[in-house]
Amino acid sequence: MKIHVDGCIGKIEEEVQCVKLKIEKVESEVQRKIEESRCEVREKMSDLERRRLGDLETRPNNFPANPEFMYSRPTVKPLTFDGLTSWTVFKTQFDVVSCTNRWTEFVKASQLVASLRGSAAEVLQGIPVDKLRDLTTIEKALESRFGDSHLTQFYRTELKTR
Repeated sequence: MKIHVDGCIGKIEEEVQCVKLKIEKVESEVQRKIEESRCEVREKMSDLERRRLGDLETRPNNFPANPEFMYSRPTVKPLTFDGLTSWTVFKTQFDVVSCTNRWTEFVKASQLVASLRGSAAEVLQGIPVDKLRDLTTIEKALESRFGDSHLTQFYRTELKTR
């Protein structure tokens, strides 16, 4: 009986080794195909780059570019925030617009300051002049004044007075 069990264990171990070898073969094949695909993509990108550079070199300056290579990035106009609407909603929309327009942190800060109106713009008076270009400082000031965190205390007070 023990000999039979030992024999079965040996067969199972052999099968496990065979499966491991098959897995290693599949892994190496997948790696090879990935590398082939990488090389193909690099070649295609290089070819496209050469063609675009060739077009730029041969095309006169006043001749319109080939529409195949033209790309117009969408621009979304920034919103305005007056403090009467939800800060959270405005912040979400502002983040989407800034991402779509690919703004840098400096441009985001400038656009945010430019979008403020009314009581929201008055928050800027409490920010030192040298920090008016710092997005984090501006956002924190607006969050503390118009964010949802102040509503928690407001709602607690309202519940107590009922």
